[in-house]
Amino acid sequence: MAALQAGLSTLLEYLSAHVLTCLIPAFFIAGAIAALLKTEMVLKYFGADAPKWLCYSVAATSGTILAVCSCTILPMFAGIEKKGAGIGPATAFLFSGPAINLLAIVLTARVLGLDLGIARAVAAVSMAVIIGLIMAAIFERGRKKCEIPPGNAPVQAAQAEPQGGQTERISVLFIALLIGVLLSATSKLEFSIKWTIVAAFIAASAFVLTRYFSSEEKSAFFGETWSLTKKIFPLLVVGTFITGIIGYFMPTELLRTALGSNSFISCFTASIIGALLYMPTLLEVPIVGTLFGYSTGITAAGPALSLLLAGPSLSLPSMIVITRIIGLKKGGVYITLVVIVSTLVGMIYGAIVS
Repeated sequence: MAALQAGLSTLLEYLSAHVLTCLIPAFFIAGAIAALLKTEMVLKYFGADAPKWLCYSVAATSGTILAVCSCTILPMFAGIEKKGAGIGPATAFLFSGPAINLLAIVLTARVLGLDLGIARAVAAVSMAVIIGLIMAAIFERGRKKCEIPPGNAPVQAAQAEPQGGQTERISVLFIALLIGVLLSATSKLEFSIKWTIVAAFIAASAFVLTRYFSSEEKSAFFGETWSLTKKIFPLLVVGTFITGIIGYFMPTELLRTALGSNSFISCFTASIIGALLYMPTLLEVPIVGTLFGYSTGITAAGPALSLLLAGPSLSLPSMIVITRIIGLKKGGVYITLVVIVSTLVGMIYGAIVS
């Protein structure tokens, strides 16, 4: 019963803290990407045939403006993946979204030390590119050109004959306003100021949607949003509940002693723990510093960095959804790469600072 209560408590905490401010805006952004954004524009920056310097630069640094966690990034990842984005740039974006959160990097430097903050920033950007390139090398070999998924056909048909004054610029503006809702809702501003800004972004988004998009486009937008919500949200609920149960049984004190060196075992253990636990945005810093004892010298520098890299990027709920979106094979390779590369980066950093 205690384990079930822990799972329920984790789920309720997750729902209260993230559904309104994170997931709902993220699902609308994903719906707008899938329904309103021209496929050609997505492929320009994320397509398998896009210049590598361009697509990986955009994908690997996108997290600096998105203060999102491993679950909130999933609807947006699903949106660009559905548009035909290459698996390399798409997974680079998937990793960078939660891993390179600018606020989290700054907080890491202030609370856990400047060296670890810089190491986290450099490693996160590098890992996004490395993981994306490896995924592309494995799954895009021999691919001659980007193929648009068949599921996009109805939406493309609506885009082929723009109605209601829709242009690419208006679509980008609408998505930017939705991102404004997400960023302001997750900000640390004073309550009244924050929700005033959120309301302003929502009102502007509603105006653009009703003024510039046709009924067919609005229907496609809401349809895609609801489709992604039905596909992803139930899995997040189940995964978060299971994560709470795992956390109840996890021997934290024993694990803290196992993370006291910069060895492969310590860094690998830290990466596995990070991949399983759900770490809300910005809370990974006190989790590593206090719960696992980095601030008191119990956890070594290498495992601490591995936790900071794998933890925000993965969680049991997100892993379930990732495999649902891109398949068990691709999802399994991506998850394995995050764990292995986080382990190796932690070892390298530990060897440098020790």
